[in-house]
Amino acid sequence: MKSQTTLALAVALALSASACSRDDSETSKQAAEPVKQNEAAEVAAAPEAIMNPLLVKSGNYLQYPEFDLIEDEHYSPAFEAAMAEHIKEVEAIANNPEAATFDNTMVAMERSGQTLGRVARIFFAMASANTNDNIEAVRSDMAPRLSAHNDAILLNPELFARVEAVYESRDSIELDPESYRLVEETYKDFVRAGAQLSDADKEQLKGYNAKLASLATQFSQNVLGEVNANAVVVENVEELAGMSENQIAAAAEAGKARDMEGKYVLPLLNYSNQPYNASLENRALRQRLQEASLGRGSSGGEFDNREILTDIVRIRAERARLMGYENHAAYVLENQTAKTVDAVNNRLAGLAPPAVANARKEAADLQAMINAEGGDFEVANWDWSFYTEKVRADKYDFDESQLKPYFEMNNVLTKGVFYAAEKVFGITFKERTDLPKYHPDVTIWEVFDADGSTLALFTADLYARESKRGGAWMNAYVSQSRLLDTLPVVNNHLNIPKPPEGQPTLLTWDEVTTLFHEFGHALHGMFSDVKYPGFSGTSVPRDFVEYPSQVNEMWADWPDVLANYAVHYETGKPLPTELLEKKLASSQFNEGYTTTEYLAASLLDQAWHQLAPEQVPSADGLLEFEAQALAEAGVDFPPVPTRYRSTYFSHIAGGYSAGYYAYIWSEVLDADSVDWFKENGGMLRENGDHFRKTLLSRGGAEDAMVLFEDFRGREPDIQPLLIRRGLTTD
Repeated sequence: MKSQTTLALAVALALSASACSRDDSETSKQAAEPVKQNEAAEVAAAPEAIMNPLLVKSGNYLQYPEFDLIEDEHYSPAFEAAMAEHIKEVEAIANNPEAATFDNTMVAMERSGQTLGRVARIFFAMASANTNDNIEAVRSDMAPRLSAHNDAILLNPELFARVEAVYESRDSIELDPESYRLVEETYKDFVRAGAQLSDADKEQLKGYNAKLASLATQFSQNVLGEVNANAVVVENVEELAGMSENQIAAAAEAGKARDMEGKYVLPLLNYSNQPYNASLENRALRQRLQEASLGRGSSGGEFDNREILTDIVRIRAERARLMGYENHAAYVLENQTAKTVDAVNNRLAGLAPPAVANARKEAADLQAMINAEGGDFEVANWDWSFYTEKVRADKYDFDESQLKPYFEMNNVLTKGVFYAAEKVFGITFKERTDLPKYHPDVTIWEVFDADGSTLALFTADLYARESKRGGAWMNAYVSQSRLLDTLPVVNNHLNIPKPPEGQPTLLTWDEVTTLFHEFGHALHGMFSDVKYPGFSGTSVPRDFVEYPSQVNEMWADWPDVLANYAVHYETGKPLPTELLEKKLASSQFNEGYTTTEYLAASLLDQAWHQLAPEQVPSADGLLEFEAQALAEAGVDFPPVPTRYRSTYFSHIAGGYSAGYYAYIWSEVLDADSVDWFKENGGMLRENGDHFRKTLLSRGGAEDAMVLFEDFRGREPDIQPLLIRRGLTTD
C-alpha cells in the first residue's frame, strides 16, 4: 500500500480491508507542546474506556491485542470514541495559533489517530479472519462513517493550509531525507484527497467516498456470503471418486456442520478454478462445481453483485473526473511505480499474446490426452486441471499429488519458511503460548534478531473456515516506528482446508509457495526500521508491495531449504531426488494457463477502470462488457477462464482497483532479484543483510524504485521474468 500519513492510514485500512490478497496495514498537541506519550490519555480517563479494552493501549507484550478481553460490543463505541479523539487532535493541530512548522504540523499528525488506528487494525483484522453477523453489522455501519471521518481531516482547509505552508518551506528548513519525504508525501495525500477542490466539489467528493465505502463493504460481504451459502452438495460418495480419503472425510464433516448428515459439501474457494477439479473423475460434477464458481455474484438473488460493481465503477469514474483525471485508472496509477495507464497497458499487452499462445499449446496436449482415452468432447475449463495432471504424469512421470506427503504444514512453516529466514537473515523464533488468541487455530512466535534482541511478534492463522474471507494476506496489529517507540506485531493468514481431527495437514505445492510468499510480506513488516509510522513496513505502492514477498518464494525449492522441510510425514524419509528433479523439470508446465488466467483478470480490472462515467454499462450489461473486454484484449480463450470474474473479484471492488496488474509488475523486480541472489552465492547472510538494509527495512521512507536500484545496482530487467514464465521465443 502507498506511503501515507498516520492520520489517513487507519481509515485507508478500513476502506480497503476487503480487498487485498496479501497486504495491508495503519497527542494531540496543545499549541506547540509535545504530544503525550499515552496517546489515549483523555479517552482512557472516560468511563467507557474502563470497560473497553480497545480504548487503551494493550498491556500485553509489544501491545499485542487483548483478545481475551475484546468482545463484539466493544467495537462500535470504540470507533465512536476514537474518531472523536482523532478529530480533537486534528483540530488542535489545524487551529494552533503558532506558525506551521514541521514538528507542530507534520510530526503532530504522525502522532495523531493512534487510538483509531489500533481500533481499526484489530476490527478489520477480525472482519477478515474471524467475522460474524455482529462484526459485519458494525462494518456496514462504520464504512461510510469512516469515509466521512477521513474526508473531515483531508478536506480541512485550515489543516491543509498548514501542510501547504510547511511544504512550500521544505527547502529552507533542515530536514533529514525521511522527514523531507514525509512533507512531500503528506502534501500529495491531501491534494489527491481533494484538498484543492472548491467547497461545492468537496461536498460532492464526500458523497462519492461515503457511497463507495458502503458499496465495497456490501460487495465483499456478498462474496463471502455466497461462498458459504452456495457450496456444492454431493449426495453419494461414489461421485467423489478421485478425491483422497482426507478430502472426502473433510467434505463429510462440512456436510455435518451444515446439518446435512450423510451428504458431502464442497465449499467454493477463492479463484474461478476450483482445486477439487484436479482430482474429481466425475466430469458432470466437475462441470457443476466450475459453473457454480463462475456464476457467483451474477445469478440473481441476495448475493448478486452486478449492480453493486457497476455502481462502484461509475462512481469511481465520476470521482476521477471531478479530481481532474481522465479515468479512475489514471488517478490510481499516477501514485504507483507504473505512473501511467499507457505503461500498464503496454506491459500487459506485450505479455498476453505469448501467454495465450502457450495456453493454446497446452490445450492441444490436453485434447490429445482426452482423445487418446476415447473421450468424445472438447476440453472445457472444468476439464483443465484434471487432464493437466494426466498430461504432467505422461510427460514427466510426475503427479503433483506425489509431493503432498512430504509437505506437512508445520514442517513447511518451521523447518522451511523459518529455517530460510534464519539462514538468510539470522533471525530466530520462539513460540509464545502466554498470549491470547482470537481463534484456537492461531499460533504465535516471538522473533529475535541476529543479536538476540526482540524484533517482532509473528502470528499465523492458516486454516480456512466459514468466518474467514478467501485468499491469503498479511496485516499488522502494530507497525514499527521509532517516533512512537513501537515494534511490529504482524500476521499471516492462509486458507488451507483443515483435515479431519487427527489427520496431518498436507500441502499442495501452491500452498507451500503461498506460505513462503506471505512470510515475505511479514519480513517486510518485521524488518521495518523507519521513524514515521506512515512509512512503516508494507506502506509502499501497490505495484511494489508484492515484490519482496515474491522474492521470498525462491527459498521454497532452494535445495538446502527443501532438504530441511520436505520429509515424509509418516516415515521421515526425505523427498526423493528423482521426484524433486521431476518437479523442477516441469516448473514451466501449465505456465500458459497460469499466466493467461492472471493476465485476463488484470486486463479486466483495467478495462473497468479506464471507462468514463457514461461508458459504464448497466448491471444487465455487465457480463456482456466483461466478455467484450476479454475478447478485445485477446485473452478470451474459453478453456482458461479469468482468475476472477468481475462479480467476485474482491481486489477490484476494494483496495486493488486498477491495481491487480501489480503482481506481474512486481514479478519483474522479483525475477531480476532472484537472479541477483544466484549471481552472488545464494543463501548467504551478507546477501540477506544487503536486501534488508537497502530495501526491506526502508518501507515507504524512500521512493520504491530508488530502493530497488539501491539493492540491485541498476534498473530492472524484464528478461528474467520472460524466461521464468516461458514467454521468450528462444
